[in-house]
Amino acid sequence: MVEFVERMKFERLGVFTYSHEESTHAFGMEYSLSQEVKQEPANHFMDVQEQISYDLNQEKIGKTFKVLIDKKEGGHFVGRTEFDSVEVDASKFYCRVGDFVQAKVFEATEFDLYGEVVEN
Repeated sequence: MVEFVERMKFERLGVFTYSHEESTHAFGMEYSLSQEVKQEPANHFMDVQEQISYDLNQEKIGKTFKVLIDKKEGGHFVGRTEFDSVEVDASKFYCRVGDFVQAKVFEATEFDLYGEVVEN
């Protein structure tokens, strides 16, 4: 399964451990794995995905995206492209929650992009 994730290079990947849920086929089965044992493969998948996400986000540096402003945090605005959550530098332009702005990415981490609002 890890090889599949490495080969597919998902933009986003969420990994969850098994949860013993009522009204599922497995609910009646005896279950004895500890949360720590269940968490190990999930952590491994997310370690693999972290590098993939980092590499893909690095390719976005220098590109401009349409961003919907979600909220203001300190001196920055937080917004989302249709793909990502982007932190937007508010040093040059004031944004309002709900506004669409054009933001040019200047930095990227594993799971976040940082952009600066550019004039439309």
